[in-house]
Amino acid sequence: MPIKIPDNLPAVKTLESENIFVMTEKRAITQDIRPLKILILNLMPKKIETETQLARLLGNTPLQVEMELIHTKSHQSKNVAEDHLLAFYKTFDEVKDRSFDGMLITGAPVEQMPFEDVEYWQELTQIMEWSKTHVHSTFHVCWGAQAGLYYHYGIQKRDLPEKIFGVYPHRVEYKNSILFRGFDDTFMVPQSRHTTVNREDIEQVSELKILASSERSGVYAVSSKNGRQIFITGHSEYDAETLNSEYVRDLSQGKPIKLPENYFPNDDPSKPPMVSWRAHANLLFSNWLNYFVYQSTPYDIEKVNSIE
Repeated sequence: MPIKIPDNLPAVKTLESENIFVMTEKRAITQDIRPLKILILNLMPKKIETETQLARLLGNTPLQVEMELIHTKSHQSKNVAEDHLLAFYKTFDEVKDRSFDGMLITGAPVEQMPFEDVEYWQELTQIMEWSKTHVHSTFHVCWGAQAGLYYHYGIQKRDLPEKIFGVYPHRVEYKNSILFRGFDDTFMVPQSRHTTVNREDIEQVSELKILASSERSGVYAVSSKNGRQIFITGHSEYDAETLNSEYVRDLSQGKPIKLPENYFPNDDPSKPPMVSWRAHANLLFSNWLNYFVYQSTPYDIEKVNSIE
């Protein structure tokens, strides 16, 4: 089934070239079916790149998904044209009276700042509080996961001695987790961060369960017991070239950066990166949409806030 995205969104041409079934708003209104309404709070600076990555994964399932984008009103994005935001994004004020089957909160390049010092922190906390009563299941990614764990459960992020940067093997800890149904014993995930969340801090919260982790990069996936909140510390949505772009950017800016681990063949940056995470990324998002959204969300979406 297709993903329904706004007419003329730049992601349309990219996804169609990859044979991902995209349905524009104009075509979708002719179908008598209720699509899953998925809200994306895009906090990443390269918004077009991120919205394309997420649309690719949300669109590769048997379910019809209606994707809607919002950005923070309290922060002026410097890496995307204002007309793109005006054409394809709403603010929280424009959607806060509605309910959604699912929501994605992306990462953001602010992880080394205290949460309260982030320019849009107050607005983000309002959105996260609202999600508890207006969203059936919320999927937090990277810094978005750290922010969610801190706001909802008081779990503080911790500085790492050096940046975790590369693609790392992970394993499923909770074998009965339907979020990881169909996963191999070991699966690869891109990571790019200076901070982490400690296992011991999470294990002290009875409402949370660690689902998957890595010996090298730590806790990867955490879920609330009812599945209404899921926290993913890595970047399964990354494209083949994303880590390379970050590597080249940091080198050009004179920042201390090591070659991304397990990424270039024979650690040779002159060779194209080796993609080892794509299949599991698709399965992760497919499982979330199917088991945590579609299978349990009410048909009358306005009844989302009545689910405990």
